[in-house]
Amino acid sequence: MTGARLDDLRDRVRAVLPDHADLDALVAHHRRVDDLATRLLAAAGDLDRARVATRRAEAAAADAAGQHGFGSADEAAAAWLAPEALAAQRRRVEQHAHDLDRARTRLADPTLVSAAAAPAPDLEALARELHRARADAQAARQREARLQDRAARLAGLADDVEAALAAWQPLLADLDVVARLAATVEGKHADNQLQMRLSAYVLAHRLGQVVEAANLRLSTMSDRRYSLVHTGRRGAGETRGGLSLLVRDDWTGDSRDPATLSGGETFVVSLALALGLADVITAEAGGADLDTLFVDEGFGSLDADTLEDVMDTLDTLRDGGRVVGVVSHVPELQTRIPTQLRVHRGRHGSRVSLRVG
Repeated sequence: MTGARLDDLRDRVRAVLPDHADLDALVAHHRRVDDLATRLLAAAGDLDRARVATRRAEAAAADAAGQHGFGSADEAAAAWLAPEALAAQRRRVEQHAHDLDRARTRLADPTLVSAAAAPAPDLEALARELHRARADAQAARQREARLQDRAARLAGLADDVEAALAAWQPLLADLDVVARLAATVEGKHADNQLQMRLSAYVLAHRLGQVVEAANLRLSTMSDRRYSLVHTGRRGAGETRGGLSLLVRDDWTGDSRDPATLSGGETFVVSLALALGLADVITAEAGGADLDTLFVDEGFGSLDADTLEDVMDTLDTLRDGGRVVGVVSHVPELQTRIPTQLRVHRGRHGSRVSLRVG
C-alpha cells in the first residue's frame, strides 16, 4: 500500500474516531452495530409480514362485521360485550326465542285465526261496555260489602236466636205438652180416636139424654115408626163427630140422615127434640117445670094422621098443666085449639081478637 493511500485511511479513521481511540473497542462496536443492523433487518421483515397479516385480519374482520350487520370492524369492536353481559344477552335471546315460539303457537290457534278473520270490533262501543262493566263491578263490590256486613249481623243474630232457643227449651217442652192436650181436647190429635172435642164429648152425654126423652114423644107422634139414634160419626157438613143423629125407621129397620126427612117428618122430629130437651131441663133444674111452650108453624106440612098424633101429644102436655101456644095458618087446628088469639089483616092495618072455645 502506498503512503498516500495509508495517509488517506488514517485521515478517514481520524474523522470517525477521536484521537488516541482504541481500535479493538471500535471493532467490537462495529460488530455490535452490525448485529443490531441484522436484527433490525429481521425485525423489518417481521414487521412487513405482520402488516400484511394485519391487513388480511382487518379485511377478514371487516367482512365478518359486515356479515353480522355491522358497518365496520371498529363498530363491531365497540359492540363487544363482557362475558357476563354476553351471557345475559344470550339468556334474553333464548327467552325471546321461547316467547316467539309461544306467540307463534297461540297465533296458530284456530280460535284466534277465526277471530283475526272476523271484522274489526267497535272499540268505542267496547270501551263504553267496559266502562259500564266497571261501574257494575264497583256496584257489585259495594253490594257484596253490604251483604257481607248483613251476613255478619245475621250470624250474630243467629247466635242470639240459638241462645234464646236454648233458654226457651223448657218452655217449648211445656208448650208441646199443652199443645198435645189442646189438640186432644179439640179432637185433632191422633190419640183422640173419636176425633171429638171435649165440649162435644160432654154435650154428647146430654144429647143422649135428650134423644132418650125425645124418643118417648116421637114414638107417639110417628105411630111408633121413627126413633132417634145418637151416633159418634160425623154428619153431613160436620168437621167433628160426637153430636150427630140418625133417624131409624122401625118399620123397615133402616137408619138415615135427618137431612133426608120430608118437611113434615122434620117438623115432627124437631118438635120431639124440643119436648125432650124441655123434659131434660126440667129434670136437671130440680123438677122446675117449663110451664109455657110455643110451637111456630110447621103444621101445614103434616098429613091428617100425623097432625092428629102431634095434637094429641100437645094436648097431653096441656093436660099436664103446661101452656102450649101454637102459631099456625092451618084451618084444621081451629077445631082442636079451644082458646085462640086471631090476627086479622085489614085495609087500615091488623087487629087482634080473642076467642075462647
